[in-house]
Amino acid sequence: MTTPPRHLVLWLPDWPVRAALGAPPGDEPVAVVQANTVIACSASARAQGVRRGQRRRLAQTRSPGLRILPADPLQEQRMFVPVLRLLEELVPGIQPLRPGLVALRARGAARYYGGEEQAALHLIDALAEHTHPGSRAGVADGLFTAEQAARLADPVRVVEPGGSRAFLAPLPVQALADEQITALLIKLGVRTLAELAALEVGHVRDRLGERGVRLHDLAAGADSRPLTPQAPEPQLAREIVFDAPLAQAEQVAFAVRQTADAVTAGLAELSQVCTEVRIDLTDDDGGVSSRVWMHPTSFEASDLVDRVRWQLESMAGAFADTERAGAGILEVRITPTRVDDSAHHQPGLFGQGPEQRLHHAVSRVQALLGHRGVGTPQITGGRRLAERRSSSRGATRPRMNGMPAFRGRGAYPRRTPPRCSRLPSPPG
Repeated sequence: MTTPPRHLVLWLPDWPVRAALGAPPGDEPVAVVQANTVIACSASARAQGVRRGQRRRLAQTRSPGLRILPADPLQEQRMFVPVLRLLEELVPGIQPLRPGLVALRARGAARYYGGEEQAALHLIDALAEHTHPGSRAGVADGLFTAEQAARLADPVRVVEPGGSRAFLAPLPVQALADEQITALLIKLGVRTLAELAALEVGHVRDRLGERGVRLHDLAAGADSRPLTPQAPEPQLAREIVFDAPLAQAEQVAFAVRQTADAVTAGLAELSQVCTEVRIDLTDDDGGVSSRVWMHPTSFEASDLVDRVRWQLESMAGAFADTERAGAGILEVRITPTRVDDSAHHQPGLFGQGPEQRLHHAVSRVQALLGHRGVGTPQITGGRRLAERRSSSRGATRPRMNGMPAFRGRGAYPRRTPPRCSRLPSPPG
């Protein structure tokens, strides 16, 4: 197994709360709620028993003075742009994973600042000086381990090269952030990453599919992309040229949607997904803004549109006091720089709970096509194999006395009846 590269991950805790308040949370208990579920809360709220995933009513029961704020993903993104701009002034190659979480290659920063821990501390101090105190940093082999180290840091946690598996061993399986597989693992008695890593890969693949194998690799200390990424095909890059410059970020984001769809569709034809992409924005003055974006799993079309919008907002702030302020965008180019097999990023149909998942999939198709729109294959009577193959409509499987139902006439349809002995006639 190839050792993943060293990554440095910066985490700004409770970022949805910071974005909703417009400032770091104080002593007042605050929770951000989406669909009546707590998705983030302040430290003072956690001290009173509020937790992520709780229903709104339970959270208010734990903390009667809890202040409830609605979730606003766009606000979180806008508030995170100045943080990215600040970090880009200190180190190159910042990779936003999501609002509140960024990553970068640790090697360059460590060489410049005299070590991995020194680089992390310098970035944390810079954030604290610009109204972002309490940030944490983790350095480890690969993004997954580095992110877990950042969540356990105080304020910096450095996992030595080759020590990812030992570091991850005591963590609960919930750290994998996969609710379905995590729930199944807990039912099977697998509660820590060490217990998951101890399972044989073949058994994990049979039960959980390729997605389970990927999580098994994470638990064993491998990166979320343990294999060497394939070189993307040149034709995977897509670009759009506007007839007139567009000055508004929302206008460009709306116009680039079809281009983003074309990128993901081209990858889907090759059974691949994009894990890293470069976006080039060319303005009407000929200037080019280029940035490489990384995703912890894989990019969807909507994710690509979001990255274009974020990059435009970052440009607007960076060039506010320069000659390029107000320049319109003439061209957008999206180039996948790292791709991976799509099988590693999809749950298996027959992975966990085969009967339940298969029934759920068939029911969804049946709801679209009608009750008799789904057929169930079965074996029937006949001399040839083609004659014995049949399909019953309505997703049913008729049986007679535990045997496959026959199709035909008589007791032995399309078969030669067994030869019977002729009994003598009764006397008299």
